[in-house]
Amino acid sequence: MRNKRTMSLITAAFLLAAFNAKAYAYQDGDFQIWHTEAQEFNLKKGWKRPLEEEFRYGDSASELYYQHYEIGITYDFGKSLTVGAFYRQIYEGEKGKFKPEYRPHIDATPKWDIYGFRLENRNRLDYRLHDDNRADRLQYRNRVTLKSPWKFTPLNIQPYVQNEIFVWLDSVAFYRDRFDAGVSFDILKEIKGDVYYRLQSTKKSGRWTDHNILGLKLKVLF
Repeated sequence: MRNKRTMSLITAAFLLAAFNAKAYAYQDGDFQIWHTEAQEFNLKKGWKRPLEEEFRYGDSASELYYQHYEIGITYDFGKSLTVGAFYRQIYEGEKGKFKPEYRPHIDATPKWDIYGFRLENRNRLDYRLHDDNRADRLQYRNRVTLKSPWKFTPLNIQPYVQNEIFVWLDSVAFYRDRFDAGVSFDILKEIKGDVYYRLQSTKKSGRWTDHNILGLKLKVLF
């Protein structure tokens, strides 16, 4: 009887641990909501000061697992090129166990007009710094955006698609892809909105995992 009771307790503990392990990890196909708030200050000609905060909710959009706060400085070379330097402070962790990450990065975004379409190619180099046992790493991100020449309704609703790849530079390994389809629009002259669907695919331990994301962005111009 004692052996049976012991085995029952061990089995129950194992099942409870397995349940908790599953609960603490977001499953393949998880639905998430990402909410971004941005502010952009026009300085002297060509110079801008962007600020950004973002909050990400996983586990069927039921819990906050990521937040970042970013400040930067950008310069526009007319309509053909924008360059910038930024610092992003990140807090990330499932079930509220947030770990900090310090991420300076630089961007260069050439732009073209092709038959009315707007094509942008953002190149980002960032250094991911941690104060725990995670290794500091350098990564490259490339995002290509194609904006429609058509705008609809007085809100100037403008469809777009974009795709971004992530590459670890120390091992030259492609580990993440983001595909977006969305619309941007004007709420007021100084307030811009953006709604998009994002399919994010991430490779970890040789396995790809997909997340389905509803993105909401609000940007205020000063």
